[in-house]
Amino acid sequence: MAVGYCRAFLDRVLVRAMVGNKANILSFLEAGFGSRFVDLGCARGDWTVECARKIGTKGVYGVEIVEGWIQEAGEKGIDVRAADLNEKIPFDDGFFDCVHSNQVIEHLVDTDRFLAEHNRVLKPGGYMILSTENASSWHNIGALVMGWQMFSLTNISSKAGIGNPFALWRGREDVRKSMQHMRILSYRGLIEYVECFGFKVERVMGSGYYPLPWWMGRADPRHSHYIVVKARKVREKN
Repeated sequence: MAVGYCRAFLDRVLVRAMVGNKANILSFLEAGFGSRFVDLGCARGDWTVECARKIGTKGVYGVEIVEGWIQEAGEKGIDVRAADLNEKIPFDDGFFDCVHSNQVIEHLVDTDRFLAEHNRVLKPGGYMILSTENASSWHNIGALVMGWQMFSLTNISSKAGIGNPFALWRGREDVRKSMQHMRILSYRGLIEYVECFGFKVERVMGSGYYPLPWWMGRADPRHSHYIVVKARKVREKN
């Protein structure tokens, strides 16, 4: 009974944290009618369209690996390319003003290439917005203190929810390897990692601070559930 109640509570606060994280992302987007914007891992395209609307651009592109989602996103007016984001992003050098990815990097194996590709397809002075889960969140730290798998790494297998009795997907099965988490970065780790690839991080925001309201993560992004960074391209990645 107690475990079921805790899972239901976590479900509710997780949804609020996700909404807050998207609000943080939108606040980082720069207006630009002629801007070219790409959403890496665009899924069905709803969020992509919302971001493009905030920017005020019709130059909207996406990259996705799930075939059905590619078709749905294309029907929303997005120029979608099918690709595995562990490999080359299928666009020319310096093509974009903004490259965005939300909850993608944690699913990838070759994250070095992923970040190098951000640099390659961005124009000089262009910017990236990248959001992911935070290894140094209080709820992940608490799980590790208990000897449990951190919440952000319970879906490392098709047998979801491994190692944590309060994991949201515990007992469910998902055979899609693209939905599994490969690695989770901490607040400082994400900043330093991004800057290794020719970027300068300009802003960081957080969302989700359980059991407190999601917006507390803005005050302490080092320990929030989600973190989002905005980083400017300052040099070419060799």
